[in-house]
Amino acid sequence: MDTKDIILELRTKKGMSQDDLAEKVFVTRQAVSRWENGDTIPNTETLKLLSKLFDVSINTLLGSPRKLVCQCCGMPLEDSDISKETDGFFNEEYCKWCYADGEYMYHDMDDLIDVCVNHMANEHFTPDQVREYMKDMLPKLDYWKKYKNLAGAEKFEEFKSKLIEEFNALNIEGMPKVKSLNALVGAYINMEYRLPNGKTVKFLDDNTTYLGNQLESEFGGNRCFGIAANMDFLLVCTYEEKGENPELVVYKKR
Repeated sequence: MDTKDIILELRTKKGMSQDDLAEKVFVTRQAVSRWENGDTIPNTETLKLLSKLFDVSINTLLGSPRKLVCQCCGMPLEDSDISKETDGFFNEEYCKWCYADGEYMYHDMDDLIDVCVNHMANEHFTPDQVREYMKDMLPKLDYWKKYKNLAGAEKFEEFKSKLIEEFNALNIEGMPKVKSLNALVGAYINMEYRLPNGKTVKFLDDNTTYLGNQLESEFGGNRCFGIAANMDFLLVCTYEEKGENPELVVYKKR
């Protein structure tokens, strides 16, 4: 689809008139009309506003001329996977697992490879094959090429280390020592817990990325520990296979 058709479709889906859209992105109704007639396309700053308003990437607004790939992990990017800055604008260089809330989630290539092996290995690709593929592919991506020049890496690693210390200081019976934390999107770990009064509650935001991990219980059996944290809290829960029968163990404000 061309940009003119995409803008028209997105505006219509939102139930907005040309005047409504013009007001939202600080242009005239005539400007919107020219976009939808194909006479002009929005400038860069207006494309950013349209991207945020419609929750699609600029690449999508322009008819997807580029194949977007996360420059940290190499994953092909759809709009639902693209990271966002703290102001809500898309960052089309990274997926939301590798870059979240203005922070890079991975500062050790081996840590990222370990996560990818766990998710990508299957009947067609062995863990060793995935590992070799990632070792060859990752150094070619922009993030790892310029990694040493990225700001905040040391500070972020200090933050992760502090969270690990706080989790281990909880001394939860049966939970092994935490050694690493990975980026986890809320929608994938936001379990629903039953309270003593019978009501159920979720503690996470589906659209936020947290630091966490899954740990095998030292007691064995089919229950695992799940941990998640951010600047504000620590959460520890247990659950069975595929997240069934979750139970909240700790929710602690930091």
